[in-house]
Amino acid sequence: MRAPIGDFDRAVPVPDCLDELVRPVADALRHWRGSVPADQIVYVETDPQWADTAVFVEHYGQDLLERSANCVVVAGKRGGESRLAACVALSTTRVDVNGVVRRHLDARKASFASMDVATGETGMEYGGITPIGLPESWPVLIDSAVVDLPYVLVGSGRRRGKLLVPGKAFAELPGAVVLDGLGA
Repeated sequence: MRAPIGDFDRAVPVPDCLDELVRPVADALRHWRGSVPADQIVYVETDPQWADTAVFVEHYGQDLLERSANCVVVAGKRGGESRLAACVALSTTRVDVNGVVRRHLDARKASFASMDVATGETGMEYGGITPIGLPESWPVLIDSAVVDLPYVLVGSGRRRGKLLVPGKAFAELPGAVVLDGLGA
């Protein structure tokens, strides 16, 4: 199969490779109920040595620079309580943690979650966290620019491999909230 974006040696519809994904991601895709069929979500194998964005797009395709998104875990705090959320924004932008995220979470303070918290709470590898398979109680804040793209490259839950996901599928994830200006 040829990947819908990028130049990858191996591209497979996710229903055909669930055993290559971490458990929370595989479970979410196994029970996928979105309007986008699961077989339109594609797993591509990537080499972790090319993980840096500049090297990644040089190796797998310059078109990916504008079609890649990062998923980061944030913690919003108010009155001694902490609430985790995920944010998905194009990789050419930065998540507006102190503005859009803090206000949406009604937090006094918001910051990126530590690596231990992010990996421990998601069951995913640091550097590969994806919005698919996150705890259902979490808000998943999605920049509207991500939803508008035909396909978006995101993590697969582990550092080796990525998912190519139709943009509109992100709006249907459990806890999804589409926001303008999340990525600034």
